[in-house]
Amino acid sequence: MESKISKLHSKFAEKTWNETFQLVRRCMDKPKDKSKPCEPLVRSLERLQEVFNVSSVKTMRARLEMIARQRGMGFHLTEATCYLTADLFYLEVVLLPYGGVEEVKVAPHGKSPVPSESLLRLLRSKDFEEFSVKLAALFTQYNIPGDGETRLKLFSSMQWLWNDLEQISQLPSVPKDSDPRVDMINYGRSGCLMAGKEDSPMTIQFHTAPTDGTETSDRQESLVQAARVTVGVSEAAHRLQMASLLPQPPQLDPQGHPVFLSLAEAPHETLPACFLLKLQPAVPMTVAFVNRLSQITGVAIPHVDLQWAPLPKLLTGRSLGSNLPGEPPDGQDTVSTVHVPGGAAHRYVLLAAAWDVPAQRAAAVHSIPFTHPAHVAALLQLLRHQSAVNTLLRSCVGPPGDGAGSVCDLHLEVLPESETSFSVTFQRPDVDSLAVLLVNVRDANQITCTLFGSGIVDPSVDEHLSCVMKKSVSVPATLKTLHGKLREELSSAPIRPATAEGVKDPSSATVTEPDGGPTAGPEGGLAASGSARCAASVAQSELLCEINASPAGDSYPLALAEVFPLPDQ
Repeated sequence: MESKISKLHSKFAEKTWNETFQLVRRCMDKPKDKSKPCEPLVRSLERLQEVFNVSSVKTMRARLEMIARQRGMGFHLTEATCYLTADLFYLEVVLLPYGGVEEVKVAPHGKSPVPSESLLRLLRSKDFEEFSVKLAALFTQYNIPGDGETRLKLFSSMQWLWNDLEQISQLPSVPKDSDPRVDMINYGRSGCLMAGKEDSPMTIQFHTAPTDGTETSDRQESLVQAARVTVGVSEAAHRLQMASLLPQPPQLDPQGHPVFLSLAEAPHETLPACFLLKLQPAVPMTVAFVNRLSQITGVAIPHVDLQWAPLPKLLTGRSLGSNLPGEPPDGQDTVSTVHVPGGAAHRYVLLAAAWDVPAQRAAAVHSIPFTHPAHVAALLQLLRHQSAVNTLLRSCVGPPGDGAGSVCDLHLEVLPESETSFSVTFQRPDVDSLAVLLVNVRDANQITCTLFGSGIVDPSVDEHLSCVMKKSVSVPATLKTLHGKLREELSSAPIRPATAEGVKDPSSATVTEPDGGPTAGPEGGLAASGSARCAASVAQSELLCEINASPAGDSYPLALAEVFPLPDQ
């Protein structure tokens, strides 16, 4: 064998890459088994093409053909044009005589080719790896399930949905943030919508956390939560639009919500599919929020398809049933050191027993099925609400092993109070007692803080902390502000005499559930206010004012299926 290899080395030592490349192609054209090519030769050809310099029409054609085959697409060519084909679209690449690329067009089924600047830029820079990735995403975008006729109907229905969502995004609204892009993402009816094009699907950016201005643009983009709008198969048949469901011109109701037609009032088809919001990345959601998704759309999300775990475990990015170095085993408390600006360090403890309860069980939701464009606004509001809760809790959890051996300025315990509220207990710097900060996330844009502790009577503290929390969406940043305020101001504040009239037990506090209504514990207070009760035992007679009751009513006005009759599923 070694002698044969030596002879081959000697034989091809003076051969050019082009000659070797052509030899492999000839061998592939005549495999012993014509039903499939020889896999070692295929791998050899791919490897050769990866290192081969693309400097002619012939080599560019060969590279495009290889990429098309790898992505499961057909490949055809004329004298100066290559066609990469799939069932519902094709790619047209016009080549120049020296192997350069003059133009790249994408043609959806039944439509004329449209130039694609992004694909053209990749081929001109000879970034074939990224071009292949982009082509794979494009193939997935048009890879609609079903037979020929059903596939065309679903494709048409998706196009109508995209058109309606784009019109909704252009309706007037009152700005709520000074940054127009952040305003669209966090407050827009259909988020910050990037309209679907021939070479990219429709994408909705619906939540982004505040930044301190030091992040790079790539880092800022990574903080944005998004969803792709597409269509997928369903076990049950659903009625899907085959025309616009917006009256023309589009209208707003007295509450400022878009007016829609029901599916019964417009052309539609009953198909074994539904629309999908494909979340990027997946959003960890508690049971209450997952159930609420189904209430909005009328389409069930099977719990059997989800992997459930305590919410903090999902927020740390840990794999279920596995433990990476530095991670606590399942069932043990999560202890994290978080560094805050200015060099301070906080150590947060999330007790496993407190978080491993039914109300705090969560699953990473990857896609949300729906059947009507009116569902989108309510779904985005719910996703923003859960994302705000997740952002706050994630701010308490550092990377595994980060800060090991660090000297911490503050030690804190984080306990759940409901699906949308939690408490943070810490040692006060001004007196020898504990204090509790109760954080209540009423919705994505209403975050309130209430401080409990002995001798604290400054009525502006809660309002100030709520403003800091809403602006930063960070527990460490808010606790740093609070800790400094306690050191500088509250130590000299007047202490209210202990009288029965002025006492409010934290167990009388009211917090908000995902459906917008208040919840109470066994004695009319918090469902699980362990930390607040701990602080109450330290100074039961000198607590701050009770937590403001959450406003009654539904936080998701378009959430109920009663907006219009649900279609027969």
